[in-house]
Amino acid sequence: MTPDGERTMNTYLGAAQNLTLADINEGDVAAAGITYLEGYLWDPPHAKEAFRKAATIAHGAGRKVALTLSDAFCVGRYRDEFLNLMRTGAVDLIFANESELKSLYETADFDTAVTALRNDVKLAVVTRSEKGCVVVSRESNEVVKAAPIDKLVDATGAGDLFAAGFLVGLARDQDHRTAAQLGALAAAEVIQHLGARPETSLKALAQDNGFTI
Repeated sequence: MTPDGERTMNTYLGAAQNLTLADINEGDVAAAGITYLEGYLWDPPHAKEAFRKAATIAHGAGRKVALTLSDAFCVGRYRDEFLNLMRTGAVDLIFANESELKSLYETADFDTAVTALRNDVKLAVVTRSEKGCVVVSRESNEVVKAAPIDKLVDATGAGDLFAAGFLVGLARDQDHRTAAQLGALAAAEVIQHLGARPETSLKALAQDNGFTI
């Protein structure tokens, strides 16, 4: 950890790297409103096959599929494959931070990348740290502010908690702005202490801030 709350991280996939087609429970996927896929797991070939199976099941049941790009280096390894997932409709929703988005479209210009993203996927959310996020859809780009914090302690988990809050809002039929605000609130909680797990009830935190979920 550095004094500004940033960190050096060495990703370890653990048991997840052994994910195979046999591990996908069709009933569970079909029952889920949104299936959330992790870009880091695009490395193991068997996990990649499991991804595709889960997406096919979800869409067959009329459900949505979300993908987080995970890391700019991960995007660099699988740029064409990620773009193919988006352009063929295999995924409906993309989560990315600014560096991942720029890597995806190989540009240093944020607005250029957002314009390209808007044409490639139905819905996306791009997080920009203290600048908040941009919800990108075919209809519009909507900027949502970051939730206020007292001090940035540890940025680990911010993206995951943001996605969790956004997905809760989306799954419970909230509009995109409200979903993004829930994501920002969850991310703000986790970056104010060490570790990637919340230290308070996120549901209670949302209710205390005027959200009904």
